[in-house]
Amino acid sequence: MFSRLTITAVTALLLATSANAETFEVKMLNKGTDGAMVFEPAFIKAAVGDTVNFVSPDKGHNAESIEGMLPDGVAPFKGEMSKDFTLTLTAEGVYGIKCNPHYAMGMVALIQAGAPVNLEAAAAVVQKGKAKARFEPLFAQVVK
Repeated sequence: MFSRLTITAVTALLLATSANAETFEVKMLNKGTDGAMVFEPAFIKAAVGDTVNFVSPDKGHNAESIEGMLPDGVAPFKGEMSKDFTLTLTAEGVYGIKCNPHYAMGMVALIQAGAPVNLEAAAAVVQKGKAKARFEPLFAQVVK
């Protein structure tokens, strides 16, 4: 059995970890500072345990994962159209995000949680339309 001291220490550690977690907000926009159909910001450097809230001030957008652009062990996700979506970063690596109806128009985002352990695999994913051009400056911001 665990001692009362061990349980208290573990509980304190878990509370401290969750208390230090940050929450980021990403807007899904028809028009932003980088042009039409954008996530703003399109790049986030975060930590495992942080949360990203995708908010939908403009209708017709969603946030969903891009196949091949998630860290190992992270399940694919798909937010509902025109609804806010919350993503908790559960593993180190880069997370590729798209708005499904505007993916070919380049509505993509990149999140780095901790070390970019899957960077090579994520960067090798073939992108559609303008997404490739939009991802280039996002990948350039990844801290190795």
